[in-house]
Amino acid sequence: MELVHGGDWAGYRAEFGRDALDFSANVSPLGLPAGVAAAITAALPMADRYPDPLCRALRTKLAAAEGVDTAQILCGNGAADLIYRLALALRPRRALLPAPTFAEYAAALETVDCDVQRFLLREENDFAVTDGFVDAIDDSTDAVFLCQPNNPTGQVTPLVMVQKLLRRCADCGAVLVVDECFLDFLAAREALTAKTALRDAPNLIILKAFTKLYAMAGVRLGYALCSDAALLDKMRAAGQPWAVSGLAQAAGLAALEETAYADSVRTLIADQRPRLAAGLRALGLRVVDGQANYLLFRASADFGAKLRRHGAVVRGCGNYPGLDETWYRTAVRTQKENEQLLKIMREVLA
Repeated sequence: MELVHGGDWAGYRAEFGRDALDFSANVSPLGLPAGVAAAITAALPMADRYPDPLCRALRTKLAAAEGVDTAQILCGNGAADLIYRLALALRPRRALLPAPTFAEYAAALETVDCDVQRFLLREENDFAVTDGFVDAIDDSTDAVFLCQPNNPTGQVTPLVMVQKLLRRCADCGAVLVVDECFLDFLAAREALTAKTALRDAPNLIILKAFTKLYAMAGVRLGYALCSDAALLDKMRAAGQPWAVSGLAQAAGLAALEETAYADSVRTLIADQRPRLAAGLRALGLRVVDGQANYLLFRASADFGAKLRRHGAVVRGCGNYPGLDETWYRTAVRTQKENEQLLKIMREVLA
């Protein structure tokens, strides 16, 4: 079975009998925060109880951290769970996505027989979202998805463009879904978030997760922000009642205290992203100037397979609509790991 996403460490181990230098998953390179690990351990004696299905303590703490009302938050089993719940709650007839973008939007929409329309982003613009994407929204559009910054391009959409999208969606009766799961890696996150429009825009849904910034991919914890209480209720009812385990709720509460850890991750990524980009370009590779904790680059179609045999894994992007087998995405990790990856790449290209 071929998996859609990166991070398939188990598949690599089964094939090669060892672990790879894995740059295919875009999570914090600093590992699980110590406070989060301690909180999960401390919560183990409560594992015989059903978790709070409303995540009351977690939502209260999230509301304070995000500056929103508790009633505007729905927690889920990672952002992917919430994307599927949203598709089931909305059941849109037609949705608009930029291409390339995160694969799970289309996968979820197709489970409800939605007609997925893709607006191709142009390589000559470094795959930036432009006014053409706004203009593609019409009265037949029920939902629009925007990844901010976009995955796998790392491109940030300026807030003024997000506001244009929101107004256009409101005029056409469409819901705008802004996925901000990677936004918290950026120093300018507060200037770019769509949260400022949340209260006055019931057609806006923001997706966030603990997965990436806090290296909690295996814990599974995400949340949606929306001022439409009826829509959040529909999303809640669209899945099983205990979507977030007690251990995950304890982990989320602890992660919100890890402000120094989060700052360290941001500092590391801001320092290492341009260094890794320069290293890739020095190897003769085409690199897109993204702002996230990952970089989109171009190499030969067989580059990923060769790299894999040499013990390193990046994310092949040939299954992203709008890209082909010559595009790859690499995470930005620690300086030591980045240098190790570049060394292996140099050997492969030689």
